[in-house]
Amino acid sequence: MRFQDLLAYKKSFALAMKIFEISKAFPKEETYSLTDQIRRSSRSVPVTMAEAYRKRIYPKHFYSKLTDSDGENSETQVWLEFALSCKYISEVVYEELISESIEVGKLVNYMILNPEKFGVKKE
Repeated sequence: MRFQDLLAYKKSFALAMKIFEISKAFPKEETYSLTDQIRRSSRSVPVTMAEAYRKRIYPKHFYSKLTDSDGENSETQVWLEFALSCKYISEVVYEELISESIEVGKLVNYMILNPEKFGVKKE
């Protein structure tokens, strides 16, 4: 299996792309702050997940990278909350994106709790 085949990867990549498209409409003054931060954190979720998968022969690295991925997912949720509070996105868009992010978090957590299903050997 390739990391691109992981459901968590597919969903987190799709979410990052949705956030990228939505953030194009953020005000210019947010270019180097909220826009940049939300794009970075959302993109970091699948990136660190890919790293975790490639390092699965080292269980501690696998766990470490997945917890980093989960942390970036949580950071993305905070940036979405800022976007909502600043009225850059609607409540409906916010709820949709948060729901997808929560689903990604559950999938990452499943990977952490079931490493053997992803090729990680028990230490």
